[in-house]
Amino acid sequence: MKPVTEDQFIDLVASLMDELPDDLAKVLNNVAITVEDAPEDGNLNVLAVYRGTPLTARGNFGAEAIPDNVVLYRESMLAHAHNEEQLKREVWNTLIREIGAHLGMTEAQLHELHEANKR
Repeated sequence: MKPVTEDQFIDLVASLMDELPDDLAKVLNNVAITVEDAPEDGNLNVLAVYRGTPLTARGNFGAEAIPDNVVLYRESMLAHAHNEEQLKREVWNTLIREIGAHLGMTEAQLHELHEANKR
């Protein structure tokens, strides 16, 4: 696969975010999606991390003052993709999974969400 710069990767993430179904995009109103090169420990098997409190674990007052954060690891995703289409699929699937984490979904619910939003 040809090299993908950080800016190109961010553009890809942004374009895929624009393709999210409205019901998923709506739940991200207080969630920052950011890109880092790799996890601190360098483990390229970690594609992303959700930092925050799932909606199901929040009190009656709803959103926290500080936005939750989904961090996508560019080098990890590049290591798992052999071409541009695989990279798009990897980013998409990871976004769906991390949105599910934000929603506090179980593994079974995550599987259903992924199946409903396959790319």
